[in-house]
Amino acid sequence: MLADWFKIEPDKAVGQLETYEHQVKKKFIDEPGQMKLLIVVDKLLTGFDAPAATYLYIDMQMRDHGLFQAICRVNRLDGEDKEYGYIIDYKDLFKSLKGAVKDYTSGALDAYDRVDMDGLLTDRVAQAKEHLDNEVEAVRTLVEPVEKPKDTAAYLRYFCSAVAGNASQLKANEPNRVAFYKQVSMTLRAFSALAGDEIAAGYTASEFEALRTEVSRYEAARSEVKLASGDYIDLKMYEPAMRHLIDTYIKADESKKLYAFDDISFVQLLVDRGPAAVDALPENLKKSKIVVEVIENNIRKLIVDEQPINPKYYDKMSAILDALVEKLRSDSIDYQTYLAEMAELAKLVSDPSAHNSYPATMNTPGVRAMYHLVGEDEIKAQELHQAIHKAAQDGWRVNRFKMKMVKRAIESVVGSDLVDDVVSVAKHHSEY
Repeated sequence: MLADWFKIEPDKAVGQLETYEHQVKKKFIDEPGQMKLLIVVDKLLTGFDAPAATYLYIDMQMRDHGLFQAICRVNRLDGEDKEYGYIIDYKDLFKSLKGAVKDYTSGALDAYDRVDMDGLLTDRVAQAKEHLDNEVEAVRTLVEPVEKPKDTAAYLRYFCSAVAGNASQLKANEPNRVAFYKQVSMTLRAFSALAGDEIAAGYTASEFEALRTEVSRYEAARSEVKLASGDYIDLKMYEPAMRHLIDTYIKADESKKLYAFDDISFVQLLVDRGPAAVDALPENLKKSKIVVEVIENNIRKLIVDEQPINPKYYDKMSAILDALVEKLRSDSIDYQTYLAEMAELAKLVSDPSAHNSYPATMNTPGVRAMYHLVGEDEIKAQELHQAIHKAAQDGWRVNRFKMKMVKRAIESVVGSDLVDDVVSVAKHHSEY
């Protein structure tokens, strides 16, 4: 075993036991995902603290101080995901769970006073039921202000914006949405932890089924709010960087595509599929009025997120979005035309360079931002771009003396009025 661990010849592995133990303990503590099971005999019961350890399997006779120390190995909390440890007793050291929980000073722990043992052991099922009840009550409290009948539209009005596409309301409601996402996740974990033991916990079959339906409703609402608010993470944007890391550091056989999960944002769906993107929405979001909110919120959020990179351009995109929404509200265009025009707008918002007629020299995100800042004057945009490049020294964003040099260079091209705007934009582009 030592030879395999150190990848050396067996005769050279002799005498490496202490090194092996040190490395194994360090890995178990620092990298629990890489060492999920540790089997020991008369070791690591004192002076060893591994907070991530959650399950203790006991298959030897223990009592008093030794047993107490062993139990404490899984009694350390490790973040929000771990609330207590589990003891699996193969030797019936506690005689019965009921006896262990109600009378700690009997059996294997009879050397201790009851007050010293209080809280050390609890009934897992009873604890899980209490935890689930608390989490369900917490999520009920969070959604209490949602208007009846608490349908999809009501959830979107409360957690996104009362006025569809209102960017300030969307931003103001962000803390409520984050709290809702987190609480639903905690409730789902608590429900999963008790599933299968619900009868032992005291639920009737009908009570637990009703609870399952309620929790499922919260889960569906969370997905709908995430999608409608634009909070759904667009994993596709990280794909090039991840591909580079994989190609550089990982070698493997060619992968086989089993299923296309399409982990992309709704805006990207609009770009790729046009009006047909609506078909990918959950059923509750396919109603025309709600779809309008979903589309507007998603595009609005992308505009807000990208605004610092190219403010003048995205101000223009925001105005186009407002005009489209107003057209639909005033019945100036029909629903299908609205979807088609929103799909075109999504293309303009998601990738300005691919869908706009820029001069050939406007070939980087930074110079295109400067182009819009100076009123789409190609020559002045080039001069400004070159001036910043020439003046910008390493660390200019945080060094006030280097910043002054950049500001003077900008002022020499566009005057003093635009200096702060140009600096603010340049800070967001890595090419400067």
